[in-house]
Amino acid sequence: MKLSYFPGCSLDGTAKEYGLSTRAACQHLGLELIEIPDWNCCGASSGHSTSYLLGHALAARNLILAEKQGLDLVVSCAACFARFKKTDIVLKENAELNKKMEEIMGTSYKGGFKIRHLLDVICNVVGLDTIRKKVSNPLKGLRLVPYYGCVIVRPHEVTQFDNEEQPQAMDNLVEAIGAECLSWSDKTECCGASLSLTRVDIVKKLARVIVDEGKEAGAQAIITACPLCQANLDMRYGEDGLPVFYFTELLG
Repeated sequence: MKLSYFPGCSLDGTAKEYGLSTRAACQHLGLELIEIPDWNCCGASSGHSTSYLLGHALAARNLILAEKQGLDLVVSCAACFARFKKTDIVLKENAELNKKMEEIMGTSYKGGFKIRHLLDVICNVVGLDTIRKKVSNPLKGLRLVPYYGCVIVRPHEVTQFDNEEQPQAMDNLVEAIGAECLSWSDKTECCGASLSLTRVDIVKKLARVIVDEGKEAGAQAIITACPLCQANLDMRYGEDGLPVFYFTELLG
């Protein structure tokens, strides 16, 4: 199965292990990732905080490039995924903004393709039954808590993926690869990553609660699908708390 693929800034830099494990897992699962040519930053976190127009223009350029490929788009970064989904909706509903984008980009955006997070593709397109059959080394005895964070499942009217209060995709994937998925109350709590440079005091408190709750649940590690969350939790409390892995690393 061929998919248009947007790696994003993090997966080519600070989250390189996420990028490498994404490609390795997809290859093993029969997913051919066709990287968007000449892609740019999606505008998440920094772009849309600076300017409404800039935030959507950065995302729109990538969507227009993806549209030319004629394939559904898969995104690994939760923040990039949310930004693309929001811009897709805004451009379809706001004719004036779409016209402005046409003036900037030289072409209009129609959006005749699906935008999906990699977790969604693996769980609901590849399917958990296929995952179970392909597992060669079950992770028996490994206790994990899945951490979804803020933006991969909410607001649901934008992401249109899983349940925004009690998501289950990563939970089910953990069990499919043989590990034990533990119940905990912080799977969709904010870790404060977007405030990492401006309000470190707040970020430390939010991240500390998540790591402590994971330890209290009896977990040996936290797994996530967001490079911002992974970096924030791991660099602050990875050594004295819990290691934080990407779900694709476990598939590898």
